[in-house]
Amino acid sequence: MSAVSGIRRYVAAGGVVVDDGEVLVLDRPSRDEVRLPKGHIEPGETPREAALRETSEESGYQAVMITADLGSQVVRFDHRGKHVIRQERYFLMVLRRRRGEPRGQGEAQFEPRWLSWEEALAALSFEAEREWVRRARRCVAAEGTMERRQA
Repeated sequence: MSAVSGIRRYVAAGGVVVDDGEVLVLDRPSRDEVRLPKGHIEPGETPREAALRETSEESGYQAVMITADLGSQVVRFDHRGKHVIRQERYFLMVLRRRRGEPRGQGEAQFEPRWLSWEEALAALSFEAEREWVRRARRCVAAEGTMERRQA
């Protein structure tokens, strides 16, 4: 077990993007991880703005729309000698275009993949992110459909 020499706190926001019953995940081969899109909330940015920005930057999908707030949770872990405490806020999102349309350039470290709910839950590397997918699935079930795209 490595020694921990301090605490790092930050706030992050991200999205669970759903389209036609599938969930967008980001394969990150360099770290052997499968993640959801998320990142730091920048100064002056709202959690919603950060979630939309990070989702677009990481996945390349520019035409995403928030349909629900999935809430927040605190995640704690040790990384590079620090104890990290991250406050996460996630949103349910849908594509405003069909997947086959051009998506723009995402971050090179990520390979976007569309998986069924069950495949996404099995593939995600971290339990905290599986919890977001479970919350999104409950939200979608409560709404009945996610096919409300805006032009």
